[in-house]
Amino acid sequence: MPQRHVVVRNTDRPAAEVVARLAEAGVSTVHEAIGRRGFAGTGLRPNQRDVRIAGPAVTVSSHPGDNLMIHAAVEVCRPGDVLVVTTTSPSTDGMFGELLATSLAARGVIGLVTGAGVRDTAELREMGFHVWSWAVSAQGTVKASPGSVNVPVTLGGVSVSPGDVVVADDDGVVVVPLAEAEDAADLAEKRLAKEATTREVLRSGTLGVDYYGLRAKLAELGVTYQD
Repeated sequence: MPQRHVVVRNTDRPAAEVVARLAEAGVSTVHEAIGRRGFAGTGLRPNQRDVRIAGPAVTVSSHPGDNLMIHAAVEVCRPGDVLVVTTTSPSTDGMFGELLATSLAARGVIGLVTGAGVRDTAELREMGFHVWSWAVSAQGTVKASPGSVNVPVTLGGVSVSPGDVVVADDDGVVVVPLAEAEDAADLAEKRLAKEATTREVLRSGTLGVDYYGLRAKLAELGVTYQD
């Protein structure tokens, strides 16, 4: 019978080069490139601005109001990872703050994404530890309840497995399954190239309704022009 609570030490991770390509593309481009999938919702807000990261997910399933398993997760993190913290029922408690960030930064973790709350937000910005969270709250937590590390979790309605690539920036958070990461990077780069061409066309003064062939669609929908 499988254990109910477990800390998985070793997981597969994507190639660093693939992660870097996804980081360069950013959330919106990656989301569009993979078929408008993987967006973890508008509730995840950045604690900082003008920051873009991507990294393999180390996942945490915690009891609400309890950050014990975040402490347990620190040990299995590697440089470049993104910690993804979820709770087994909705919670806005401040489960994460400056001291945990200090511990994670010492392991080379580049950021945290959580469906719960964080605290010490000014200190996190000052130390350069990047966070996307559902809430900000001074409400503290305990360290008393078991959970799991590196198991599949759900974040903002999106399934996240250990090693999936988490891309986060000012637009939010998108999750790319590990098995699709390289293809996603290829698709994102093709989309960026296409957008570069489109940008030049629009910059020249060509109207979007002409470039995208939308006049026929407007007519089909019964839209008319009047002077």
